[in-house]
Amino acid sequence: MDNTGFNWKYRLLCVLCAFLHFHASISAESTCKLKAKFNLNGYRNVDKKQVVVGGMFPVHRRIASANTNSSSVPLSLGCEGFNFRTFRWTQTMLFAIDEINKRTDLLPDTDLGYVIYDSCFTISKAVEGTLTYLTGQEEAVPNYRCGTGAPLAALVGAGGSDLSIATARILGLYYFPQVSYSSSCSVLDSKFQFPTFLRTIPNDVYQSEAMARLVLHFGWTWVGTIAADDDYGKYGIKAFKEQVEEAGVCISFSETLPKVSSPEDIQRIVETVVESTAKIIVVFSSDVDLSPLIQELIQHNVTNRTWIASEAWVTSALINQPGVSSLLGGTLGFGLKRAEIPGLQRHLLNIDPYSNPLTEEFWETAFNCTLDYGRALRMAKTAVGGNTSLSRAVRGVPEGLCSGQESLGKLNNTYSDVTQLRITYSVYKAVYTVAHALHNMEICEPGQGPFNNNSCADITKFEPWQLMYYLKNVWFHVPHTKEPLFFLDGDVDGYYDIINWQVKGDGEISYVTIGRFNSTAAPDAMMTINNASIVWNNDELETPRSVCSESCQPGTRKGIRQGEPVCCFDCIPCADGEISNATDARECIQCTEDYWSNAARDTCVPKTIEFLDFSEPLGITLIVISAVGALITLAVGMVFLVNLGTPLVKANDPILSFSLLFSLVVTFLSSIVFLGEPQPWSCMTSQVGLALGFSLCLSSIMGGSKSLSLSLSLSPSLSLSLSPAVACTVWLVILPPHPVKNTAAQNIKIILECDQGSVVFICCVFGYDILLALLAFVFSFIARKLEDNFRYEAKCLTFGMLVFFIVWSSFVPAYLSTRGKFMVAVQIFAILASSFGLLACIFLPKCYVLLVKPEFNTEDMMRPRSKPRDGTGTGTSASLATATCGNQRFTYTLDD
Repeated sequence: MDNTGFNWKYRLLCVLCAFLHFHASISAESTCKLKAKFNLNGYRNVDKKQVVVGGMFPVHRRIASANTNSSSVPLSLGCEGFNFRTFRWTQTMLFAIDEINKRTDLLPDTDLGYVIYDSCFTISKAVEGTLTYLTGQEEAVPNYRCGTGAPLAALVGAGGSDLSIATARILGLYYFPQVSYSSSCSVLDSKFQFPTFLRTIPNDVYQSEAMARLVLHFGWTWVGTIAADDDYGKYGIKAFKEQVEEAGVCISFSETLPKVSSPEDIQRIVETVVESTAKIIVVFSSDVDLSPLIQELIQHNVTNRTWIASEAWVTSALINQPGVSSLLGGTLGFGLKRAEIPGLQRHLLNIDPYSNPLTEEFWETAFNCTLDYGRALRMAKTAVGGNTSLSRAVRGVPEGLCSGQESLGKLNNTYSDVTQLRITYSVYKAVYTVAHALHNMEICEPGQGPFNNNSCADITKFEPWQLMYYLKNVWFHVPHTKEPLFFLDGDVDGYYDIINWQVKGDGEISYVTIGRFNSTAAPDAMMTINNASIVWNNDELETPRSVCSESCQPGTRKGIRQGEPVCCFDCIPCADGEISNATDARECIQCTEDYWSNAARDTCVPKTIEFLDFSEPLGITLIVISAVGALITLAVGMVFLVNLGTPLVKANDPILSFSLLFSLVVTFLSSIVFLGEPQPWSCMTSQVGLALGFSLCLSSIMGGSKSLSLSLSLSPSLSLSLSPAVACTVWLVILPPHPVKNTAAQNIKIILECDQGSVVFICCVFGYDILLALLAFVFSFIARKLEDNFRYEAKCLTFGMLVFFIVWSSFVPAYLSTRGKFMVAVQIFAILASSFGLLACIFLPKCYVLLVKPEFNTEDMMRPRSKPRDGTGTGTSASLATATCGNQRFTYTLDD
């Protein structure tokens, strides 16, 4: 590109502007008028320099209070609140430029000059400094460079992210390079908005990720956040919140620090911190913005909090003031890479207090004196009450006058402290970055350059965009540390030391590195922390807990509270049959069919298998009773068999009696088959045996009842038992009873029982037995009015059937109200009770006669007698025998 015409036009415009400026002072008719003159402090050394490097540092904390009266000409305000820490940064730039100028291997033919301004930590001052720097004179003329001095290289600055955003927008218009040492806001990575912005401090994207990983590392799920009311705070805390909330962490509160200190806002934030249950507070702010809040929290004696610090205040002496240990002890924060810079401390301690107004202010602030003799004299007069007759000694050396020989080495402040050179090291790297870019430009060989036609830029008259090329492609090792420095889209890699504020024995805070974060490492290795070396607030060694709700233990699940963050929840016990085997389970897991939850609801255990076993006491008792019943029945049969030819046995139809006894043996023994673990054969045998046993029993009873009611001596017909036998056969073939696992009756048990197979068949079979029982009862009831001996026999049958009905009527509700093995027990008791009832009522009177009163066992006693009309018994002189059947008395009369 041919720049001859452009330079000629540029110079012509500057001359024209100067002319218009001069004309404006003598002519009221002029259209070009100077609107303001900026009030800037700083350092300037441009005479006989080949290249000028710009710098901007927030040496003061704020601008002085403004006069809002618009009746006078507005003035560019001064600054107040001297900051020793940032003044050290300024001196570091001066030291680095002086060090570069002394080197023979870096810019050997170029002597660097500098123009450094104080931004006063205020956007307006940063803009003033930028415009003045670009113009080249104290009167800023936008779009013009008025002067013939050395070319401007780049601006190192401008301090905080808000300041750099403002300056970068202006510098970007002219494609003028800016290298920042402390502006980490992520918004500055937009090359569309800030095309010429580079930085030697990591992007806050890395710091937000590091903070999120730190919170997750310690398992904190309930944190508060505080951010400065600027882009640095807003964007940094926004990125942090997005990452932790995605991981399940909840934000207890989010507060914003005012840029202009407001007692009401500070008090509100203090109340929020005190009232919150969050023990972890993440702060993205500069030390200047955070300082008022810290002082107020100390006044309220706030303790038992762990603070997470961003790099802007983690090692700030403005925050680390006496008395903060109870509040900030145990703080964790992220600091930039620390380095030692040889020779820097010597430079800091050897500055000339009279060299510059800014240095004079530093000296006067540091030693609380003044370098101005007249001011010191006025102060002395004021001290003695305005007395003008001062002593000769006072007139010679007024009290409060600085000698200029005070020792900076004896100062105990952050200016001379070189143990934590972090942002200071970033300033050092930024200056060397510009120097190496200029060096690469200087050593460019004609014909091998990067510009049009392989041309090189002239270091004595280059354009900003030409230097920007070299800055974007710079690569070098930082002196002393040998750290490689290069840019990726204007950013450097994210590397932080994790710092713990530990209280020493004398109450002072020491910064102890307990871990590191490296954005270039693998995800699992980005953060390394030595947990054992951390000392928490109040010298606690145990990691603090910060949760809205304690973790839900296994056996419970989270129950979200309506209208509250997801980290605030209730722990609800799992229902029966459900478990949770993990901490903070969102849902309980249903156990499978054969399993059930244990008492703690954290494990599914096999359900208890239940059946009425042979070996348990109840089973043994039932077996004994069943066996006794069967033996008694067999004994009765033997008695009948022995007395088979006697009149009593003959009169009761031996075949019918033996069939009845056989059926009772079957029912007694079938009850035993109900015991034990159900098997296919036992299910079929128990149900069919019971059904057929009772069918035969009731058929025999009905046969006897029918014979009595008809006064006939009929042989029993076993055809009545044929129908249920056929039905049972069909039942066993089509849908036989089979064992099943009943998991519905009781939750914690699996009841092994017999499924009847077909409800229709079982209803038919047992319905038939009920019909037989009713018919037997009816016939027995009718026969009670026959002749004496038949009447008493009928009464025994009737009473036996009543016992049968009472037992089975009681069985139904008892059976339905029980569960598990006791259902089987109830069924067995019903079988045994009804069997014993029939055995006792029907055969006990007969056995009594056969065994105890054999003299009554005669033909005469068995012969029927008609009932006399007067109702009295008649008979011969033969004795009368009585037999008892329950509560009934049966009389057998012996006639001749």
